[in-house]
Amino acid sequence: MELIDIGANLTHESFSSDLRQVIEDAKNANISHIILTGTDLKTSLAAKELSAASPSMHSSTAGFHPHVASTFDDAAFAEIARLSASTCVVAIGETGLDYNRNFSSKSDQLTAFERHLELASDVHKPVFLHQREAHEDFYRLLAQYRGKLTGGVVHCFTDNEAALKDYLALDMYIGVTGWICDERRGLDLQRITPMIPLNRLLIETDAPYLMPRNLNPKPKNRRNEPKYLISVLEKIAECYQVSPEVIAQATTTNAKILFNIDL
Repeated sequence: MELIDIGANLTHESFSSDLRQVIEDAKNANISHIILTGTDLKTSLAAKELSAASPSMHSSTAGFHPHVASTFDDAAFAEIARLSASTCVVAIGETGLDYNRNFSSKSDQLTAFERHLELASDVHKPVFLHQREAHEDFYRLLAQYRGKLTGGVVHCFTDNEAALKDYLALDMYIGVTGWICDERRGLDLQRITPMIPLNRLLIETDAPYLMPRNLNPKPKNRRNEPKYLISVLEKIAECYQVSPEVIAQATTTNAKILFNIDL
C-alpha cells in the first residue's frame, strides 16, 4: 500500500532536531512521497531546498498563507514567482482566505490570494488552497479564475456540505486531514466526506498540526507527523465503508495526477 501526504509543514521548527528520523518513520509507514507546504517566503525557500535535495521523496509548494498576507509585497511575489519555475515546486500556495482569525486584513488577504491565482494561471501549476470562514469571497475569486487554472486542492477541508458541493462543482480536489478523526469537531466532516467522489479525494496530515485524535497511544509531544497519515486513511475508509487499500490507491493516483508527480 502506497500513500502520499499532500501537505506537511516539515520546515516547522518542531522538526529541526529529528527531521531525518521523521522522514524515515514516514517511509516505514508506506508514505512514498510528502509535499512540503510553503506558507511564507522563508518556508517556501526551505521546502524547495529540501525537495530539490530529495526529489523522489519530496515536492513542495510556494506561497503566502492568508495569515501572513500583509507581508506579501512585490518583492515577495517576485521570489515566489521565481520559486514557481522550479520543477520540484508542484503547486502555488498555501494561499486563500482566513476570516476566522484575521491575522491579516481582509483586503490584504484578497489581494494576495488573487495574485497567487494569477501566478498559478501563468505558470500552469495547481493551487494549494486554505479557506476558513470565508467561503463567499473565496468561492467568488476561485470561480472567477477557475477556467485559467490547471486545477487545485482545497486543503484541510473543514467546511459544510454546501461549500463542499461548490468546490466539487468547480472540479477541485478536496484534502482531508486528521480533523476527520476528531470525535468532537469532526462529526460533520465524517458525514459529508463520502460525498467526495474518489477521483477528487486527497489525504494529508498538515503536520505538525491536527494530530489524529484516534491515535492510541498518543505521542507525548502531541506533534503530528506524516507517519500518522495511516490513521486518517483508516477513518476515511470507515466513513466510505470501503477498505483502506481502496482509499490509498485512489488518493495516491489523484496526488500524482494533480501535482504531476512521477514516482
